[in-house]
Amino acid sequence: MADGAPRYAGFLGTWMLVPGSCEYEQGDPPQEGTYRIAASGDELVFDIRWTDAEGRRDAATFRGRPDGAPIPFAGGDLADELRVEAVSARDLRKSALYRGKERMITQLQLDETGGAMRVTQVVIFPDGGHLANVSIYRKQARA
Repeated sequence: MADGAPRYAGFLGTWMLVPGSCEYEQGDPPQEGTYRIAASGDELVFDIRWTDAEGRRDAATFRGRPDGAPIPFAGGDLADELRVEAVSARDLRKSALYRGKERMITQLQLDETGGAMRVTQVVIFPDGGHLANVSIYRKQARA
């Protein structure tokens, strides 16, 4: 970026789920959700909160350096490494790996205005099959 901002700068902030935007192949879409992305030193912190289809609230927090290098992750038998890569100013990817194989890929894509973010989460099964969930988030204005 010309102004010296990091490649991932457009993703930083709080994003709100657009109701009715979800296209899920696995599970039921949430009723509402918030996706917060913040920089902390050389890492990005992803804080995701949602209310599921039955009204239960849940949350998950992940951290990673946006350089594409895998780091240890305590995901049990599902994932032992996490990789975050700032591919471009409009494309940010997270991958969960288990024993070196990708198990889940999450791609965050900004629209041309930077005000909407498409989140595509693909789960990869051991047999090579996969399912994808897609949601749209709008950037929350700073208070």
